[in-house]
Formats: sequence, C-alpha cells, structure tokens
Amino acid sequence: MLNSPSIICVRDKILLEAVFKPFHVIFDTGRLLSPKTRIRDAEQDHSQRMISPLKTIGVVTSGGDAPGMNAAIRGITRIAYSKNLQVLGFERGWEGLITNSSRPLTPRSVGGIIQLGGTILHTSRCLEFKTPEGINKAAETLASRSLDALVVIGGNGSFHGALELSEETDSLIVGVPASIDNDVFGTDETIGFDTALNTAVDEIDKIRDTAISHERIFIVEVMGRARGFLAATVGLTVGAEIILVPEVKVETRKIVERLEENNAKGKKSGIIVAAEGIGDTRKLGEDIEKETRTEVRLTVLGYAQRGGSPSARSRLLASLFANEAIELLTKNRGNRIVGLQNGNVTSMDLEKSCSKEKPLDLNLLSLANVLAT
Repeated sequence: MLNSPSIICVRDKILLEAVFKPFHVIFDTGRLLSPKTRIRDAEQDHSQRMISPLKTIGVVTSGGDAPGMNAAIRGITRIAYSKNLQVLGFERGWEGLITNSSRPLTPRSVGGIIQLGGTILHTSRCLEFKTPEGINKAAETLASRSLDALVVIGGNGSFHGALELSEETDSLIVGVPASIDNDVFGTDETIGFDTALNTAVDEIDKIRDTAISHERIFIVEVMGRARGFLAATVGLTVGAEIILVPEVKVETRKIVERLEENNAKGKKSGIIVAAEGIGDTRKLGEDIEKETRTEVRLTVLGYAQRGGSPSARSRLLASLFANEAIELLTKNRGNRIVGLQNGNVTSMDLEKSCSKEKPLDLNLLSLANVLAT
C-alpha cells in the first residue's frame, strides 16, 4: 500500500515524516521529545492539536521536609477536587514514583493536617532517581497511572530532578517551593522558611539570656549547607554581633578583632550566628576562645528547624502556591514553578529557575553589622 503515493493517508504521511525527521530538531515546549512522544505527536497537527482536559494529577514531596508541606498537600488536593480532578499522593519522595507507591488523596483524607509539620506522604533522599534508569522508571509510573500532571513540593534539588523528569514524560509538571533554605530562584520566599526562622529566633533569644548572665560568646549554628539565607535573616532579627554565611568568607582574625572591639565598648557577651556550610564551627569556637581568652560555647540547632507546626505565614504561602499550581495545570501550563515575586503569587519557567542561582541580599549583613555596634 505504501508503494502507491496516491493512496497514502494523511496520518501515514505524518508518521513517515516523524520517523525520518532528524531527532535533534523535534521539540515540544522547549524540551527534547522521546521517540514514543514524537510518533504520537505526529498523528496530530502539532500547532493545532486538541489538548485533553486534565483528569488525574500526582503529588510528591521530595528532599528535606519543611513546615507547611502538609498545608500544601491539603491545598492542592482540595482545590483539585473543586475542579473535578483526582489526586494521587506518591510516598517517600521520588522513591514512590520509582516503585509506583501511591495512595489516593481526597478532601477528607487531608483533613486535620494543615497544622502539622513534616509531610504525611513522607520523603527520602533517593539516589536511584539521580540515574537515567531511575528517571525512566518514574516516567513509566506516570504513564502507567495515566497521570496528566505532577506537582512537586520541594526545594532546589527537587526541582532539578523534576526538570530531568520533564524530559522523559508528557505529564505536566509544576513545582511548589517548600524549603527552609529559601534558595529557590524565582520566589522571594519558600514554604517553611518563616517557620524555621521563628524556631531559630526563639531558641537564640533564650541563649542570649545565658550569654549575658555568664558573659560568654555563643556560636549558634543554623542550617544552610550551601546558602546563608536562613543565617542572614536569623542573625539580623536576633541582633547577632557577627553573622557567618557560606557566600562570604571571613577570616578568624577578623572575627576576633570584632569581638575585641565589642569588649572594649563594654560588651562582655555576644552571639555569632553561623550557617552550617561555613566550616567546622567547633574548631572556630576553640580558636576564638584561645585568641580572646573568653569562654565560647557552641549550640547547634539542627533538625529542630525543620519541624514544628508551620507558622501562619508558611500556611498562607502553602495555600496560595497550591492554588496557583492548580490554576497553571488547568490551563495546561507545565514545566513551571510557582512563587512569590514582589508580593505577587506568580510562576516561572522550571528550567530558568534551575539554571540560575538566587542571590543572597548582602545588605542584610551590612545592616546587621550597624545594628550590632
């Protein structure tokens, strides 16, 4: 039949063009299509295809947990149901997509979780998802469950994973930023950052009382392996004498000089807020104690910053971000992250968010130095 050009149907003609068209020039919404997708898309006029309405979406919480993730799960589920969408929650982060482990989420099953810290879907660090095989398994799960879209609740690392997954699936993907690190490009604030901030401030206020009573220097280590958003904001709001962040290298000698200047002014105690990513804070304390001959104590706040009931601010952002995520999906817009920009809830291209580094506002450090004199 194919030897007779006069009777080749339009569908066969398009299929033949798809098969022989060079792979590297076939794109869809800015990403490379897999062979299966190319053949499927060839059955339709690409510029005029009819977009099928959404029916089912998936939700996954990935990476480190953050207060407000449950509020986001609740918001996504209930807003989706209000638009007649079904919701599946994948368990233990990307591992749930690889193992096809999920459970239905309904308005009733997410009741009573808005005030809970952590995530009812659980999360994990999934090394397999960092491999091509793991990505393919996750994409196969989305296809086998006939998911039209996936909402990824997580931080910067989770969105890089979502971007890789988007290259292997036709499901729409939208990211909802939830991380105490607040390091996601495209949003001024992430879900959970405000809660972690208040947790740290509350603890350091108590430590300040002891520091003053014993005339000691306290180093308080907060979370932030690579970025100093939490340390900078915490340090400013607790009136720390010194703030140390990974983005700005400070020699121990400079720290000692600052403490000696404060001592000459009559300040016999002090708080140093340090992000965990600056290095060995225990050794730093020993070096300062040796140089200043002043007692130095180290407090590591640790994982307490990730837990606890989310603040009103974190719950608010979770609800607003959830609403924006579902709005994007109902308009068939994928490969985006939602976020807060200049007070407005909006969205940004997922690839752009992953390709850029969010800058730390160094003005916070300058202001903190002035206020601590």
